[in-house]
Amino acid sequence: MFKIARMAVRSTREEAVLLLRQGTRNRDVSLQLGVPVGTVSWWKYQDRAKHGDFPAPERTTCFHCYADELNRPAYAYLLGAYLGDGHITHSKVCRTQSLFITCDDKWPGVMDTVEQAMRQVFPKNNTYRLQRPGCHNVKLHSMHLTCHFPQHGPGKKHERAIALEPWQQEIVDAHPWDFLRGLIHSDGCRITNWATKTVDGVTRRYEYPRYFFTNTSTDIIGLFTATLDAVGVQWKASIPRPTGQVNISIARKDSVALMVAHIGPKY
Repeated sequence: MFKIARMAVRSTREEAVLLLRQGTRNRDVSLQLGVPVGTVSWWKYQDRAKHGDFPAPERTTCFHCYADELNRPAYAYLLGAYLGDGHITHSKVCRTQSLFITCDDKWPGVMDTVEQAMRQVFPKNNTYRLQRPGCHNVKLHSMHLTCHFPQHGPGKKHERAIALEPWQQEIVDAHPWDFLRGLIHSDGCRITNWATKTVDGVTRRYEYPRYFFTNTSTDIIGLFTATLDAVGVQWKASIPRPTGQVNISIARKDSVALMVAHIGPKY
């Protein structure tokens, strides 16, 4: 009798690990073996953990922990955008903090500006765009997000106190227009109003721009209006709506001219 040697057949997981050890990229392994790329990444992580083969992580930037240089104008803008439409989560899966700033698809230029500010404030971190109905979440991961945004906390912003730290107020004082621009890009708008006037029997239409900012947090409204006062912009507040929202209107010609010069339209 002949003994037939049984050939060892590798499992899909073993085949994937072998390819990964040879330097094949996660996505290429996924396509070659028909396995989700997330599964491939997890197998790679487990194999590295088993052999203690983790590369030393590159230190991320933090002005608070490491006294790194901070792009202050970009930070002032990003702070305004965060207070308007941003939030921070801490995922056990990613083992790090995630910053999300929601940007309406109607304003692609605003989305680009938010992502650029993120890269300037966190130059060693990657940014991402996650598609949502009618909008994108511009996102990055960092272990130092709460160092930069100590306003983070449980619950919605309008249900808790929001106040700037002294170092944040110093940056806003030095770069007020960047801070205002971030707030306008998140929860504000510029519209064109019109009116008619009859002179010598001829009715003419006149158009003029106005700015609005709407938020439910009285503290964020206060930060916005205090900064307007600091740059000489006059404003009026509406009566709070049943939802608690307050609408700030900027309509005087000289004040609108300042806003147009320093902030411009949403785009």
